[in-house]
Amino acid sequence: MPLVNPISIEQASDKAAQTFDRIREVFEVTEIPEIFQYMANVPAFVHDFFMNFRKFVLTGGKLDEKRKLLIAFAVAGQAGSSKWLEYLQTFAPTREVSAAEVTEALAVGATNSMYNVLFKFRDISGTDVFDGMGVGLRAHTFQGTSLDDMTVELINLSLSDINGCKPCTAAHVQKARQTGLSDEAIYEAIQCAATMIAGTQFLRSIGIN
Repeated sequence: MPLVNPISIEQASDKAAQTFDRIREVFEVTEIPEIFQYMANVPAFVHDFFMNFRKFVLTGGKLDEKRKLLIAFAVAGQAGSSKWLEYLQTFAPTREVSAAEVTEALAVGATNSMYNVLFKFRDISGTDVFDGMGVGLRAHTFQGTSLDDMTVELINLSLSDINGCKPCTAAHVQKARQTGLSDEAIYEAIQCAATMIAGTQFLRSIGIN
């Protein structure tokens, strides 16, 4: 059972009510998505999150909207948030993201996390004896999907940062640059991922997956 109950439009405080009005206007909906109703228990948080979500996940900048949404899916998958995966699906048609691409992004993210475990171990093990050992883990998934190299690297970079793998993060920054991504675009990917971490972390904190 969730720690708190969703806040209805009638129950919303002034700041939360104002955010609800903006959500209905921007998303062109009459009902407030349940995710935001839970966040409205803390009016400042629902306001901040909506503004960040709109700017860094749903709006194109140095990165296009499709790549941002695929990063968001990968982060939600990493967090194990079925609620967020379901909600993000509502934006997929307008960003030309197919169900197959979503699944591929999740598979790339899972493969990246596998590598993060190994390379983070090498980094923090306190010995370099493991550096000379072969990786031994198959990762053809990185080249075996319909996703382009830029998108794959942005997912890898974002999740490596979230997983705290320093060598992986540094390596994927370089690989992302090699695909032609600017530093500003790379940073935007991290802003997207950071926003999604806030959203998934809040739901997990109140007992919702």
